[in-house]
Amino acid sequence: MAKMGKRIGKAREGIDREKLYDLSEAISLLKDRSTAKFDETIEVAMNLGVDPRHADQMVRGVVNLPNGTGRTVRVAVFARGDKAEEARAAGADIVGAEDLVEQVQNGQIDFDRAIATPDMMGLVGRLGKVLGPRGLMPNPRVGTVTPDVAGAVKASKGGAVEFRVEKAGIVHAGIGKASFGAEALLENIRAFADAVQKAKPTGAKGIYVQRVAVSSTMGPGIKIDPATVRPAV
Repeated sequence: MAKMGKRIGKAREGIDREKLYDLSEAISLLKDRSTAKFDETIEVAMNLGVDPRHADQMVRGVVNLPNGTGRTVRVAVFARGDKAEEARAAGADIVGAEDLVEQVQNGQIDFDRAIATPDMMGLVGRLGKVLGPRGLMPNPRVGTVTPDVAGAVKASKGGAVEFRVEKAGIVHAGIGKASFGAEALLENIRAFADAVQKAKPTGAKGIYVQRVAVSSTMGPGIKIDPATVRPAV
């Protein structure tokens, strides 16, 4: 524990906790300090000027990161017949109908993303209390309830990231790995910020993107000047 504390302390050296850094500089600092024995995830967090308790201030969407996420995503598809075969051919890890619903009801949730064909939602709807709190419930707004199961599976495997604002008005996501090149991380963060900007709800008042920070799994958070993330912000 002391060793971990010492390492985190060293990672924070040279970082001004109050300064708003240029995004490029922040990524360089993060990469230099990502010294864990595993490939750390790089995360971005954005504080938004919304109150998600109001329906017209909910922020939700999906973004296809141009350079992927660097993590292996296990995908489950609720489908029958030809659509089930399409899902398997596209690389889905788990495919099923009533049998898959039963597995999930029994607590067997061995996947990171769930996709369903529209005709399956009568069945899948029963899993709301199980999948909803985990952020796994298929939803047409983010492309996970669709007849194009092959396209949805490929997008999920290729770097599609769902986002949803939390109660405190924060939206965050893993946008790559410390092993990624700086340019790849820059492109991914800007794609994510662009998607959040486009998802701005009608009820948002005042400054929409208020604060931005990036961090690595074991490293400190670094505050970013929002103007350097997306010039239009």
